[in-house]
Amino acid sequence: MTPAEHRRKPFLAFIWGPTTAALLVLLLLGLALEGLLASGLADRSIVAAPSEMLQSLGRLFARDELGISFLITLAQALSATIMAMLIGLPFGYALFRYELLGRAYRGWLAALFAAPLVLLYPLFLVVIGRNYGTTITMGVMTGMIPIALYTCEALHKVSPTLLKVGAAFNLTAKQRFRLIQIPAAVPDTFTGIRLGLIYALVNIIGIEFLIDFGGLGRVVSTMFFRYDIPGMYAAIFFIILISLLFLTVLKRVERWLRPV
Repeated sequence: MTPAEHRRKPFLAFIWGPTTAALLVLLLLGLALEGLLASGLADRSIVAAPSEMLQSLGRLFARDELGISFLITLAQALSATIMAMLIGLPFGYALFRYELLGRAYRGWLAALFAAPLVLLYPLFLVVIGRNYGTTITMGVMTGMIPIALYTCEALHKVSPTLLKVGAAFNLTAKQRFRLIQIPAAVPDTFTGIRLGLIYALVNIIGIEFLIDFGGLGRVVSTMFFRYDIPGMYAAIFFIILISLLFLTVLKRVERWLRPV
């Protein structure tokens, strides 16, 4: 490969990469939907034109306080994730430290992780009430499980060779745990925290929609009951953008923690 070809390759990779291909597909789908609606083949009472949806975003920010709703949901998701970490990290360590406890409850946690815990929201509405306590509690429940599971798994995956090196330097058990096991387990543990945050965010938005209280989920619910189809789809589109932003930021942080 000549030097000129070598210089062109990164440029072409930047111009035509997975992100560009995905955006092109979305653009083509949007144009196709616009054509279907313009020709009358699609019902505007069911689906909104992408152009109307994008125009509605500005209205949602100006009239329906979409920005404030986002901050409310963000505050709940972060609060739920912090509390989930305070519960999940020690519980994950306990599952690792005590073998009998781990064998007894890791399967139960994995089953709960796959269960639709959002269906428990009527119980918390009765016990806690229609307030932020219910939404945050549901976020903590769904966020704590992956954090505990990945913490336990991360500690189990620490290389025995590293522990033998620590023993060769006459490190105590506490020193090996602090200097070797914790740093080695950080990347996989962070994967659990990332999943916990995403699951907490998704469940909080879902509960906000179901009980018509809170932030982004309430905006979608309000647009639905107003029968504002473009506004409803605009709010859903904004939630998707926020989720993608969260995933991008968290993946960059995870890559920083796991450089290899």
